[in-house]
Amino acid sequence: MRITRFISSIPRRLNAFFEEEPEDTPLADALSKTIENPSGLLEHLNALRKHAFRALGVMAVATILAFIFIQPILAFLTRPLSGGLAALTAIDVTEPIGTVMKVSLLTGFAISFPYIAFEIWLFIAPGVSRRMRMMGLLAIPIALLFFLGGMAFAYFVMLPVALPFLLNFAGIHTIPRPTSYVSFVTSIMFWIGLAFEFPLVIYILAALHFVNARTLAKQWRLAVVIIAVVAAAITPTVDPVNMSIVMGPMILLYFLSIGLAYLANPGPKAEEQLEK
Repeated sequence: MRITRFISSIPRRLNAFFEEEPEDTPLADALSKTIENPSGLLEHLNALRKHAFRALGVMAVATILAFIFIQPILAFLTRPLSGGLAALTAIDVTEPIGTVMKVSLLTGFAISFPYIAFEIWLFIAPGVSRRMRMMGLLAIPIALLFFLGGMAFAYFVMLPVALPFLLNFAGIHTIPRPTSYVSFVTSIMFWIGLAFEFPLVIYILAALHFVNARTLAKQWRLAVVIIAVVAAAITPTVDPVNMSIVMGPMILLYFLSIGLAYLANPGPKAEEQLEK
């Protein structure tokens, strides 16, 4: 009976979740209400505990699965390296097991990240407007696609060019260690994936009327200079070839951001802000 009632209540709960607007309470009034009635804060903390528990549970399961399939994962990570996994040489006794545990944890987090983001959205959503609620829900899969696109670019385009340069720089042959190689590859993939989130961030800022397309288009020269600085910080080498490989997509992403900003904020509000 409980399962039947729960299933029958799902449409009503979904409709309330997406249609109801939260009460617009000033911050000072909200703080005074919390001080007068601390039990309301305890309810939010209890809800946060449930969301965090579910997110950690999914991450633990994903980490265990990554540990089970660690050999294919390590083979995938070392594919850009000449010789693959066999090219890595451990020095410390505990280095292989430490590398396995680190890769398992990182892979588990990467797999479970969309669900973690969903749990964060579920916790925040009741307190924001219906429009922001829908934007947040749509942003999760889009952000995941941009992030995966950045990681794919780093893995398939950037690493095959950067690794031969680094491992044979100045004629010095380098034998990579598992710990240093995994840290290098995962950090590069993470930061490039994060950089690919830029269009989505600009779209959200434009939807909130913090930026507009015309201002972004006028500041394109400054943006190219900033992109060059960011590319120099992200790129593992200092040669212009690898920097160009990073700068090219980031410049394209900037101009894509201008288009997305126009789609998010094309109306009179953008013009009024520009005149101010």
